[in-house]
Amino acid sequence: MARNLIAQVDLAAIVHNYRVAKAQAQHSKAVAIIKADAYGHGAVAVATALDSEVDAFGVAAIEEALELREAGIQRPILLLEGFFEASELPLIHQHRFWSSLHSLEQLAVLEAYLQRYPDVHGLHIWLKIDSGMHRLGVNPVHIPEMLKRLQALKGVESIVVMSHFACADEPHRPDTLRQLEVLGASLQGLDIPRSFSNSAGVMHWPSAHHQWLRPGIMLYGASPFAEAHPVADQLKPGMTLSTEIIAIREVPAGDAVGYGASWTATTPTRIATLAVGYADGYSRHAPSGTPVWLNGRRAAIAGRVSMDMITIDLTGHDDAVVRDKVELWGANLSVNEIAACCNTIPYTLLSGLTRRVKRHYI
Repeated sequence: MARNLIAQVDLAAIVHNYRVAKAQAQHSKAVAIIKADAYGHGAVAVATALDSEVDAFGVAAIEEALELREAGIQRPILLLEGFFEASELPLIHQHRFWSSLHSLEQLAVLEAYLQRYPDVHGLHIWLKIDSGMHRLGVNPVHIPEMLKRLQALKGVESIVVMSHFACADEPHRPDTLRQLEVLGASLQGLDIPRSFSNSAGVMHWPSAHHQWLRPGIMLYGASPFAEAHPVADQLKPGMTLSTEIIAIREVPAGDAVGYGASWTATTPTRIATLAVGYADGYSRHAPSGTPVWLNGRRAAIAGRVSMDMITIDLTGHDDAVVRDKVELWGANLSVNEIAACCNTIPYTLLSGLTRRVKRHYI
């Protein structure tokens, strides 16, 4: 093997995390969100592992959905951003995709398509409401009109209404309660399936569970919350990212390490070089002091992350040698902790891994 940088993906852990999500609302179904190549874990592998028990999968766009169908995944697949142009509708029908619908313009395109092809049937539409995030979704005032028009289309077999929370991962803020109030008022008296809960909603907001959950980041063992959470404690990391030491050198006191000479040895220090960098998806913003896991205990980054390498301080690791394995996040170091060091979120670290990182599945 050449460069020994590996993302080991624990498929059993991901299945466990899906079950944790379902356990929060035992009477709800769940769309397992596997967009962005399953947050860097490999969408086909993850879908195959979940296929026997998942209710549906969710992806961002039709390219991701087609990849799953080509791999033999036959479960329902929800297109979270819906269709971008009319040419996608025949594929949606052919492959039995479920489609979000988030604008009056999309509805007009769908109506024209079904008028042109009256034999099309069996479409499943998820009507997205903008309850306050102001990203995608129809204005709540249009809901009665849009539902009436959708229900009049013979080609539409089922309708679910959905929305997305802006601040559910910050439980002390009132925004989620305000969004729930908007949704309650918009749908009052309507007997229609609903889907509001992302991972944070699943884990912390039982009043938002309804008929369909949409767990995403929690499937991969990362928490959407900055603070500890009892449901997050039940999750298992879906990925362990590891590399190895490729060089060790003695750095005299007063000498600097890496680009910009941003870290300077205060005493004679052993420095190890690791085969990983920002071209692999490891954040360039990881500062000196960011932990790694070496031989059963922590070590720390010393100096800037470069394109292909990082350097770590081996103080307290006198036994370390070239080819020793180093964990960057996973079983011993939470990806949430590493993300916090980098002033980012675990979503960006996991989904940002590049194709240079080999995936191994267990």
